[in-house]
Amino acid sequence: MKPLLVRSVLLAGLLAAGACTPLRSHQGYVIDADLVNSVQPGVDNRQSVLQTLGRPSFTGQFDNADWYYVARDSSNLAFRNPRPREQITLQISFDQAGNVSAIRRSGMDQVASINPSRKETPTLGRERGFFEELFGNIGTVGAPGAAGAAGGGRTTP
Repeated sequence: MKPLLVRSVLLAGLLAAGACTPLRSHQGYVIDADLVNSVQPGVDNRQSVLQTLGRPSFTGQFDNADWYYVARDSSNLAFRNPRPREQITLQISFDQAGNVSAIRRSGMDQVASINPSRKETPTLGRERGFFEELFGNIGTVGAPGAAGAAGGGRTTP
């Protein structure tokens, strides 16, 4: 009977240890260093970059002058939120003629960690409670000197 107990304890220990293995994931563009290095400013244009690297992860918001290729490796333990381990952002800028004018690379320095506070957006100004919002205008609508008094604020001669 004791060997069965020992086996079950060992099996439970192995399962528990396996549950604590960090999960690794890759998101975004799969970077091939040879293809990225083959794109040269002044030589390539939009069409050649599209054929070499494929569609970008996203383009510039206000114009199509910048293409971004983003790759991120993350890891997380069990149910926790993933944390970035490595990130590479490749920004390719084009001139008015559509030729590559600049290539910039950045890494983890562009990753921002944002921690929301109390599930609400902090704002400036007065904080009002539920009842103040509900009953706050009693007595101000239609009062003398208020904007809504005397037919919309008009004065009669």
